[in-house]
Amino acid sequence: MVKIRLRRIGTRNKPIYRMVVADEQSPRDGKFIEIIGHYNPLTEPPTFVVEEEKALKWLKVGAQPTSTALRLLTKAGVIEKFKPVAEKKVRATKPKKAKTKAGTKAKSTTEE
Repeated sequence: MVKIRLRRIGTRNKPIYRMVVADEQSPRDGKFIEIIGHYNPLTEPPTFVVEEEKALKWLKVGAQPTSTALRLLTKAGVIEKFKPVAEKKVRATKPKKAKTKAGTKAKSTTEE
């Protein structure tokens, strides 16, 4: 499975993170597929830059963001742009009607 997650770069006590698309089994700072943004928590306010087109492309393909990546993508507004696309696909399908058996009569619960 492909994940959208943070990859730590920078020196000791000065972390900077890249948002990458990577295979679920690769290590945190290991092999990745594509860089889609970066995050610097040390600036005031924290800096987060993401390439929305790349992020939306990977979300549409089925990449699952980690909890931290999801929080950052939500703040950047990427998830809101992704949700309407997902809702359109859900609304396009017609809801199925419940099947009822013909000839079945409701039993009365009143006692005589």
